[in-house]
Amino acid sequence: MHIGQAPQRRRTKTAGTGRPGARSLWAAACCSSLASTASAAPAQDALSPAGVQASHIFSLWTLTLTVCSLVFAAVLIALLIAMTRAPRASRDARADLGPLEHPERRVSRVVGGASIVSVLLLFGLLVADIATDRALSRLPVANAVQLEMTGHQWWWEARYTDDTPGSGFAVANELHVPVGRPVVISLKADDVIHTFWVPNLHGKKDMIPGRESTIEFRADRAGTYRGQCAEFCGLEHALMAFTVVAEPAAEYDAWLARQRAPAPQPANALQARGEHLFTTGNCAGCHTVRGTSAQGVLGPDLTHVMSRPMLGAGTFANTRANLESWIKAPGSMKPGTTMPPSQLSAQDLNALVAWIGTLQ
Repeated sequence: MHIGQAPQRRRTKTAGTGRPGARSLWAAACCSSLASTASAAPAQDALSPAGVQASHIFSLWTLTLTVCSLVFAAVLIALLIAMTRAPRASRDARADLGPLEHPERRVSRVVGGASIVSVLLLFGLLVADIATDRALSRLPVANAVQLEMTGHQWWWEARYTDDTPGSGFAVANELHVPVGRPVVISLKADDVIHTFWVPNLHGKKDMIPGRESTIEFRADRAGTYRGQCAEFCGLEHALMAFTVVAEPAAEYDAWLARQRAPAPQPANALQARGEHLFTTGNCAGCHTVRGTSAQGVLGPDLTHVMSRPMLGAGTFANTRANLESWIKAPGSMKPGTTMPPSQLSAQDLNALVAWIGTLQ
């Protein structure tokens, strides 16, 4: 939809038709592209909790997996025993209907005992589930970082607010949080249902249009963690990702100070030309760049867009080449986008990208 949104790779006719060689080349290209994207993306791993909330969920998952694995093993063992002890008969032998007239009490006792054990195990998992839910709701939130996060098709808008008027700011597809300090996020959806999910830090939380919900978590280990929309929300759902950067308090405060600053002034005529093209053209109708007259609200805030390592909701690297391709023909990178293709000349496009490159 806009510069901060996630593009989708174009589907060509060779994907499903044509010569086997063409299909192989297409598949190899897709695998290479996905591999390069995956190598640049941070870890998304529910089995590696980085916070107290994720640790509670991991403990519940471990208990559930253990119980289910033991039950599965017990069922297989019982099946093997039954198959081993089953009497052998020829194809012409008559069926043995004796157990129908004289029930096997031992078998009845075994089945009844197994049923009782199954009920007790299920009840135990229910108790563990309730205990985990209570633990998740008891995270201390004193001196918490307060955020607002809105899901759009198909990107994330995070707004940092505080008590000082005019010092708030918005970022796209990237959260920064201090290590060891609780974070309270107010979740909203702008269009359809989305789901906030950062498995290293917490479970899933739905974002429903017209309703506001909250999620609380605390990152206890520094690192960069991948988040993902976990509710199908349209064409680009699979590429609607974001990152959470957990860093020490001093680094977090320095990041806040940089994000609060307005965009720098152009340093030369080329950059000045690019700023003029941005603020007087269609770009300003959708995007905000603080420090300029561009105050659009439909797309991501681009005041410090070049400080983000990834563009397109975590889909492609933030490079000049990718930025130029996106501005020239966003539909070729993301079918269905509402952002129109650029009608700029090569000289104007060069000036626009030169200015956007200063938005660090």
